[in-house]
Amino acid sequence: MAYSGAVKVGGPADVHELTDLMISKVAVGPTNNNAYVLRCRATDEQLLIDAAAEPHTLLTLIGDSGLASVVTTHRHGDHWGALREVVDATGARTYAGRFDAEGIPVPTDVPVEDGDVLRVGRVELTARHLVGHTPGSVALIYDDPHGAPHVFTGDCLFPGGPGRTTNPEEFNSLMDGVETKLFDQLPDETWIYPGHGHDTTLGAERPHLTEWRNRGW
Repeated sequence: MAYSGAVKVGGPADVHELTDLMISKVAVGPTNNNAYVLRCRATDEQLLIDAAAEPHTLLTLIGDSGLASVVTTHRHGDHWGALREVVDATGARTYAGRFDAEGIPVPTDVPVEDGDVLRVGRVELTARHLVGHTPGSVALIYDDPHGAPHVFTGDCLFPGGPGRTTNPEEFNSLMDGVETKLFDQLPDETWIYPGHGHDTTLGAERPHLTEWRNRGW
């Protein structure tokens, strides 16, 4: 069955099979968070994006291959609720944006800066620091050499707009970052994997950028 990205809490993972990378998406927890297990097809090394909740669900998805690393996209508690249990069970190395690490109760082994490259096996992910939803949110870009790019945006970009901000300065900062670091740099067919809900593409969202600016959220 083709990947749709439509998952629900208590339901099965949906798997996006790329040439070099397998992306397994699962929904967990009371706020319907998305967690993503990335597996390099050449080495079987795995990376988890957001150990949000339900450690048993995440560890079952990780399986016997183990977990090399876990990236927390930002400091909000619904995105790290299972982090301690997952790290204790797997020994995974922890990554988070440098300016959000202090707000995550599990120590961050590797503080992430804008432009840093994270690796899962032979696959490379480029981090982009997006300020506004939190001070240190990071998105991860996989520029697939065999097809369209894939971006894991945490709570910075969803179908229908940017993530929540609390004042105009935060909103403008987030919009500026999303536009200059994602929309201006990547093609319309870029696949977006958000921190909650359904996936989208940059092409589906691009026509609405002015609308988002005008409404202020």
